Amino acid sequence: MFYNINKGKRRKAFTPKFLGGIDMANNKKVPGTGGEHYIPYDERTGGESAVYFTRDLSAEGLRKIFQRVAGPLTGRIGIKLHTGEPHGPNIVPRPWVEALIKNDLSGANIVETNTYYEGGRYTTEAHRETLKTNGWTFCPVDIMDEDGTAPLPVNGGKWFTEMYMGKNILNYDSLFVLTHFKGHMMGGFGGSNKNIGIGCADGRIGKKMIHTAEGSDDMWSIAQEELMERMTESSKATVDHFKDHITFVNVLRNMSVSCDCEGVEAAPVVTPNIGIVASTDILAVDQASVDLVYALKEDEHHDLVERIETRHGLRQLSYMKELGMGNDRYKLIDIDNGDCELSLKDAVKDVVPFTAE
Repeated sequence: MFYNINKGKRRKAFTPKFLGGIDMANNKKVPGTGGEHYIPYDERTGGESAVYFTRDLSAEGLRKIFQRVAGPLTGRIGIKLHTGEPHGPNIVPRPWVEALIKNDLSGANIVETNTYYEGGRYTTEAHRETLKTNGWTFCPVDIMDEDGTAPLPVNGGKWFTEMYMGKNILNYDSLFVLTHFKGHMMGGFGGSNKNIGIGCADGRIGKKMIHTAEGSDDMWSIAQEELMERMTESSKATVDHFKDHITFVNVLRNMSVSCDCEGVEAAPVVTPNIGIVASTDILAVDQASVDLVYALKEDEHHDLVERIETRHGLRQLSYMKELGMGNDRYKLIDIDNGDCELSLKDAVKDVVPFTAE
């Protein structure tokens, strides 16, 4: 599922006090801990994956980096993309996606699901109006739960044995996960894991399983480490379903602390734009995105890091590793400069203060 370059040098690992599991005395599932703790690279262990990096935040930059991870995509291809609430200001720019589909993914469909919360994408009818408002009219958009749900198995899960997805996910041979990396009101950050973990689950059953404790009147009753674990198990169901035919691109641009679900109400962006990363390893692409944010100066990353840590969002990464979904160590490959290996510090050394386009 993920590309292992080499085993690399073993390094001392941070071990959370408790990884979670079953509280046998009370017969209760218990989430792990440590979601507020950032693990530096030199404290991680295991193999290394390839993560490609470009500073070129443009349609051409997206096309260029996509080519590095396009190989696994065959047959009928879905593009999992957050298309945004009405007039959402921070989503991946529509012209970039249009150019990519026209030149590199002809015949692919954008795929989405309806939301759990009431808003511009709560029903299929409202969702299609929002798609028109935001300009997603240049290719088919498949709202995958329009005609129902389908369960996918969750292998090795603590919280689930299956997750309910939009039924039409079964119609695709490959999935390209194109993600606007940013903060998130509950997840701490929204990367590829959130994009498919929440975004492929159907709007009525699957998303409820992730967000709401059984019998609770509070639809958002699940938070912190338990939410990260449930989201990640949902993501694993999709990753396992597509096997080797799934690939990931994260766009580190307009990184508000708010999710794109908040639309025009999103908090103002203060974190500098960084670039685009891509991998065939979901953990490596999200870990590299987080690492690049942490590599910024404190005054540049303060707000986004605070959002990640206060929501215990780093549990997404440690739980992906526990579930065997990928590597948290990687080679960062600079495709702007002859594919040389790049340090995180050098990757962000020339960033400039954010200014709205």
